[in-house]
Amino acid sequence: MATAKLTIDLAALCRNWQALDVMTQCETAAVVKADGYGLGASRVARALANAGARRFFVAAAEEASAVREAVGTGPEINVFSGHMAGDTDMIADLGLTPMINSLDQLLRHVEALPGHAFGIQLDTGMNRLGMEPAEWSAVRSIAEDQNPSLIMSHLACADEPDHPMNAQQLQLFRDMTQGLQTPRSLAATGGILLGSEYHFDVTRPGVGLYGGFPFRDAEPVANVSIPVIQCRDVQAGETVGYSNTWTATRPSRVATISAGYADGLIRAMGASLDLFYGSRACPAIGRISMDMIGVDVTDLGEDPDAFDILTKDQTVDTLAAAAGTIGYEILTSLGARYTRRYV
Repeated sequence: MATAKLTIDLAALCRNWQALDVMTQCETAAVVKADGYGLGASRVARALANAGARRFFVAAAEEASAVREAVGTGPEINVFSGHMAGDTDMIADLGLTPMINSLDQLLRHVEALPGHAFGIQLDTGMNRLGMEPAEWSAVRSIAEDQNPSLIMSHLACADEPDHPMNAQQLQLFRDMTQGLQTPRSLAATGGILLGSEYHFDVTRPGVGLYGGFPFRDAEPVANVSIPVIQCRDVQAGETVGYSNTWTATRPSRVATISAGYADGLIRAMGASLDLFYGSRACPAIGRISMDMIGVDVTDLGEDPDAFDILTKDQTVDTLAAAAGTIGYEILTSLGARYTRRYV
């Protein structure tokens, strides 16, 4: 087999959800957008539903079909993008709960699907989605009369606990929802870790479920093992890979492995990347190309048949740091060529 293997530990995923759940005294939902952060929304959602999750969040209505099929008719599926033009049939047929972001969406929803469940998203400073304070003030009474099932906002800096933006958004969210009886939600993974004043009635962890920062106690969920295609001897002074970026300073043994940036192993991480043969680390050398990476195996004393790149020690956030990005991008960039195995 020439393709890399992606192993997804559903038990670890569920333990991460349970660990975040016990930190709160409220409902814990689960964010499964972007195909379950790249790990397969159907399998992820089904496992989390079996673990006790009864509410799921997706980015767009189109993502919800696989989730609804996986979890059945009981759990609620909330749609962050709200009720977009063309979404009415999907919202009705799949029983979705759009998180309304504007007056236009509110009117579209109540006219197209009177009496159908919906939530409200408020902007408390992130300036991305949701009604700003003035718009909300103008439509609040109209929205209240329609009995929204949830009111939410999103923290911009929750992965930085001491950032003043957190307290500012918390206060504005309280001000904008004062006196309402509707359940409220402000905290994703980072917000859960900020403490109980951010929890309200529903939390909605995302990246922490999948083993990512800022949930430092999360168990790794994804493991990637990459087969070796070929090993060769390289003499001192010879180069490996595109643009001659690595030159052997001694007689070397080099393995070529079967994955590259087409598989989400971002080109920029090459200079800081290790591959693991058991517990032994070997450096990636040369440029990461579309389908292959060179690895210096000189000090192993043997030719390995495969390397691990995502492990309990080299996590999605370790890879992200090597690439100058975040763990979210590593997870959601894992390509379609992996042979996937769920455990």
